[in-house]
Amino acid sequence: MKIHQKLFLSTMPMVVSLYANLPAIAALPGTWQSALDKAGIPENALSVVIQEVRAEKPLFQHRENELMNPASVMKLVTTAAAFDLLGTTYRWKTEVYLDGTFSKTEPGAFNGNVILKGYGDPKITIEQWQAFMHGLNAAGLQKINGDLHFDRSFFSLPPHDPAAFDREPLKPYNVGPDAMLVSFKAIRFEVSVPANKNAKKAEVLIEPPLPTITIETKPTLNSKKCGDWWSNARLILRNNQTDALVTFRGNFSKYCGMREYYASLLDIPTFLHGMFIHYFREAGGFFTGRIREVIVPEQATPWLTFYSLPFTEIVSDINKKSNNVMAQQLFLTLPAKQNKPPHTRNSARTAVAEWLQEKKISMPGLFIDNGSGLSRDSRLTASGLNALLLYIEKNTWRDAFLDTLPIAGIDGTLKNRFKNSPSYQRVHMKSGLLENARALSGFVEDNQGRHYAVTVIINHENARRGKDAIDTIVNWIADGNAAVYAQTQ
Repeated sequence: MKIHQKLFLSTMPMVVSLYANLPAIAALPGTWQSALDKAGIPENALSVVIQEVRAEKPLFQHRENELMNPASVMKLVTTAAAFDLLGTTYRWKTEVYLDGTFSKTEPGAFNGNVILKGYGDPKITIEQWQAFMHGLNAAGLQKINGDLHFDRSFFSLPPHDPAAFDREPLKPYNVGPDAMLVSFKAIRFEVSVPANKNAKKAEVLIEPPLPTITIETKPTLNSKKCGDWWSNARLILRNNQTDALVTFRGNFSKYCGMREYYASLLDIPTFLHGMFIHYFREAGGFFTGRIREVIVPEQATPWLTFYSLPFTEIVSDINKKSNNVMAQQLFLTLPAKQNKPPHTRNSARTAVAEWLQEKKISMPGLFIDNGSGLSRDSRLTASGLNALLLYIEKNTWRDAFLDTLPIAGIDGTLKNRFKNSPSYQRVHMKSGLLENARALSGFVEDNQGRHYAVTVIINHENARRGKDAIDTIVNWIADGNAAVYAQTQ
């Protein structure tokens, strides 16, 4: 496929109305139109491209060159670029430096400061962090008579406002990227019924159990139906960045069993400090020091290096689970092999633009805000996504990439979608959803084994109601109708 359009990146402002009255390029099949009408979505709010992967041109196009907000489908651009720019063997690292000396009289005791340098690892889970702390202990670091220093200069970012997107600053999906991100800076609250039958209060556990988070009160147990446990428990979170207070002012039914809730609390330094204190001690270590941000000199040599989970496992989490902060971490890492740090959103955008140009993937008008799609400003076209899908299809890493995508009715964001339909198990696609945007893009196998690159995007105030319309289009393809349609053209 030859692509002659010139790539450019646009910093276009936020568009309030994404569905101006533009003429449709192709008449929509009747089932599509009916599904759109039912959802209250006009056909000029829809962009579609369908192309059999071995064909020279698309089978069907509708408003394919209109700039649209793809929501989380933007992750396809970020993750595909990562397969080329970083490679499947890439591993993130977290380095440990020692500023001081080990005691000659007390085995395992270090007199000085321990420095952690982060490189943007997208997925340091609690389990990973525990292994890291045990690794420090096993390497001989058991007592620290000093402070914890950390270096997050691998990324250079403006201050992050977690309330900027939707005024929900405590939601984990609003956590910003950071070179020293640990456990997604998220807290899990587990509320359950105690084993003691005479207990008056519910049991509340937090994970990770950070020392600066205090549970002031727990919900009162009652014997009513479980119902809306969240509203009944009346959880109030006071997040003061360096400490947080947790208060339950409501009730919890004995019939609710166990329930959980996630929130993002504390700032990065406080969260990191708490993680180190708790899990270093859990691993058998001793540490009571403070925390301070520093920059490690370039000539310094790390004492120990901790490596990330495998690349494809991380990308799979990004695409299957649509993890936003992981996608942003990956996006900022894209220039790592070509340029020296610190890496910024602009340097990541440049890396993507140069990659698209080098690979001759035409995505005119592309604007990547943060790499995750959690943005009002991200833009691309359905034809641009189609070009990207065709590039993925012919690539040597095609199978590995498809393995990172949700499978219809099986896993990820499509686990509960397309069950008992022609698309079941035949679809590998990335979904996206924002207030005024819904999208699905990837690969569809029909009932005769034909493979299609498919992109469907809706930008409209009723986009949230558009799932059935998009599913109708995908099922239409999976059921063999695209091949029938091709014979009539």
